[in-house]
Amino acid sequence: MRIREAGENIPKPMVDVGDRPILWHIMKYYAHFGHTDFILCLGHRAAVIKQYFVNYAEFLSNDFELSNGGKNLKMFNSDIHDWTITFVDTGAKSNIGQRLKVVEPYLGNDEVFLANYSDNLTDLYLPNLIESFHRHDKTAAFLCVRPSLSCHFVSMDNEGLVQDIRSIGESGIRINGGYFVFKRSIFDNIKDGEELVHEPFRRLIETQNLLAFAYDGFWKSMDTFKEKQELDDLASKGIAPWQLWKSHPNGNVSNGCRSAIAATLGIESDPLVYRPPLEERNG
Repeated sequence: MRIREAGENIPKPMVDVGDRPILWHIMKYYAHFGHTDFILCLGHRAAVIKQYFVNYAEFLSNDFELSNGGKNLKMFNSDIHDWTITFVDTGAKSNIGQRLKVVEPYLGNDEVFLANYSDNLTDLYLPNLIESFHRHDKTAAFLCVRPSLSCHFVSMDNEGLVQDIRSIGESGIRINGGYFVFKRSIFDNIKDGEELVHEPFRRLIETQNLLAFAYDGFWKSMDTFKEKQELDDLASKGIAPWQLWKSHPNGNVSNGCRSAIAATLGIESDPLVYRPPLEERNG
């Protein structure tokens, strides 16, 4: 984890953006589109995440009324009343592919699930990604974005003579944005010890079963303290693009993705898995 300033004992998904952990923002994003059944694939500092949700303080991000000398608290809004969260220990040193394999039994009979690295925020209209996945009928799809880096891309010949230099944003390079849709058959492609985007994705590429969904809207990772500060600044000004539940409060859509949001993170982070509403599973 590179955000050392946030504290050595805080797992990356629990680093705050504004007044809530980035994991909460991502779960809130999925819930906005009707996906409210989660599985957290716990590893590094699992107890921190468990304690946060078991002792969840809903009043921090909602309006409420306090009366009778502080004895009565009346909430006017609610964050997670319709969320179901399953907590699964997947190993402190497990890689992303192995974490997914551990939570497979918790998907029930769901044939499609969503996954997320849990350290990226976006204003993507999620149903577009899911619809593209279903339309192309591939095993896996992921959000593909332009990197938000300040470095420069250099082209040179074999002698070291520079042919071109431009900002990374102008290079045409795209990166994995950390938002996935999977068929359950992805598990057939993940062998023991394998990392998700290495051997399994290469197998999918060979069989033309991996889809990239290009997106040029807002997307930002939180890999450094500087990036955290930039996200904090957007949140404090009330212009956080990823908070679609505020800018489009009636945009709640559940579009038949029968599955889990597996927030698959690195070995120091804790994944999350989503399962669909019951009416979708029984539909």
